[in-house]
Amino acid sequence: MKKIGFLSFGHWSPSSQSQTRSASDALLQSIELAVAAEELGADGAYFRVHHFARQLGSPFPLLAAVGAKTSRIEIGTAVIDMRYENPLYMAEDAGAADLIAGGRLQLGISRGSPEQVIDGWRYFGYVPQEGQSDADMARSHAEVFLEVLRGEGFAQPNPRPMFPNPPGMLRLEPFSAGLRDRIWWGAATNATAQWAGKLGMNLQSSTLKFDEGGQPLHIQQAEQIRAFRAAWKEAGHAREPRVSVSRSIFALVNDRDRAYFGSNGSEDHFGYIEPDKLAVFGRTYAAEPDVLVDQLREDEAIAEADTLLLTVPNQLGVDYNAHVIGAILKHVAPALGWR
Repeated sequence: MKKIGFLSFGHWSPSSQSQTRSASDALLQSIELAVAAEELGADGAYFRVHHFARQLGSPFPLLAAVGAKTSRIEIGTAVIDMRYENPLYMAEDAGAADLIAGGRLQLGISRGSPEQVIDGWRYFGYVPQEGQSDADMARSHAEVFLEVLRGEGFAQPNPRPMFPNPPGMLRLEPFSAGLRDRIWWGAATNATAQWAGKLGMNLQSSTLKFDEGGQPLHIQQAEQIRAFRAAWKEAGHAREPRVSVSRSIFALVNDRDRAYFGSNGSEDHFGYIEPDKLAVFGRTYAAEPDVLVDQLREDEAIAEADTLLLTVPNQLGVDYNAHVIGAILKHVAPALGWR
């Protein structure tokens, strides 16, 4: 068995070619797609967070709404950019959303990718400490977030409070037990994957990573996952970690699929997502189901992971994206032993 979910960036555009033309559309359709995915038997509804963009920017209201509308499906992010986050306020929001969802949150966090504006986190009031980079700041925010999610008291209570306090130091509320074990780190390198394993976070690996050897993405990702698991084991964590990889996969089962994606099959390519860092970008899988089965069987990273996130073209509308997810669940997953 393999958990299969979708990952939406929540793009919206006022273009007449888009079925998602406003921020309201993006949010409400995200909820509708999560409900539809649960009805299809998918395992997860995940959302990407970007700031200063016509995409999904504030995850917790959305996650809470999805949690209230569904009952089984995992609800997550891939990823929240920790350069922009107050980790204590985030812990309160995350605890509330997780309680609403009945303990189904799976929060992917990371340094994030290049944003729409230069040093956008500065506008949110965050500046790296002397000698630190923005990536260092993101990891520092993440470490504070993980610490407060343990639920231990750390704040000195007021001796004359407005309401009675429980004994001892105070923790953040609401506290959701178990959420600390459902935090994931989106790693673009082997080193950050190992760091995540050491800290006891699950691992998310995207449709790209920084190049560390020139091999295809799936081979580099498989090496990354093995490095993560080795670091996890060395750290002595009691539970088994989880690992997800993201992929663009389209089963061509009707004329509409062929019109949209029939010529979209591609190979990995190398390029620069940052000026000084070469990255490997994963291919798009688009083929008839039997061909997809053969292609995906060769993907070493998917084989290593327990969770597969299908990136969806959300501007094509809820019905079509539900079809995309359903086609994989029906025509591809069983043949690969995922279902």
